[in-house]
Amino acid sequence: MTQLEKLIEFLNLIGYDEVRIGEVQLSAKDPVSLLKELEEEAKKCCKCRLCKTRNNVVFGEGDPRTNLMFVGEAPGEQEDLQGRPFVGRAGQLLTKFLNLYGVSRDKVYITNVVKCRPPNNRDPAPDEIKACYPFLEKQIELIAPKVILCLGAFAARTILNLPEKTPISRIRGKEHRVEIGGREVIVIPTFHPAYLLRNRRGEPEFQKDLENALRIAGFLK
Repeated sequence: MTQLEKLIEFLNLIGYDEVRIGEVQLSAKDPVSLLKELEEEAKKCCKCRLCKTRNNVVFGEGDPRTNLMFVGEAPGEQEDLQGRPFVGRAGQLLTKFLNLYGVSRDKVYITNVVKCRPPNNRDPAPDEIKACYPFLEKQIELIAPKVILCLGAFAARTILNLPEKTPISRIRGKEHRVEIGGREVIVIPTFHPAYLLRNRRGEPEFQKDLENALRIAGFLK
């Protein structure tokens, strides 16, 4: 534990939530608490038109201290109804692949670029992605994963700041080192599980990317 972490822990014990030193504000709240506060903020968000048609805000779920984070595109019908990410057919396939390596969903963190379902599962619009991105950026900062596996082109293009038409086939499997929230993260684009439901031929490449991400994150030796 660093001296700074010890100071924050001591402040927490004596009842201080935060302290300001010069222009720097130090929070004594742990990342899990801050993530929960961020989720409550997201649930009240009305920054784009998707708030008018959603049933639930699908913030994300899993281990907030994990080394591996999955980022998809947007919630689908089942996700919108249940308020949980990747619980439909695509999510079940993702869970199946994780289980092949002895990893359960609760050991990773799963979320989407956009937290509300676009009507009729259409693609999220650029302004919707822009409005929602600060939530994703803060999630990444608080969870501080070693690696992010981007599920599909929208997630990859958003996190890597790539041109709008960049195809996933051109970038999948490549490791990118990106600074997010003041720290470096390894970002690996791969196919979205929904694509695999339509095209099983992509499964070997997806499995290769997943295995690489699991190894970097420390789940595999």
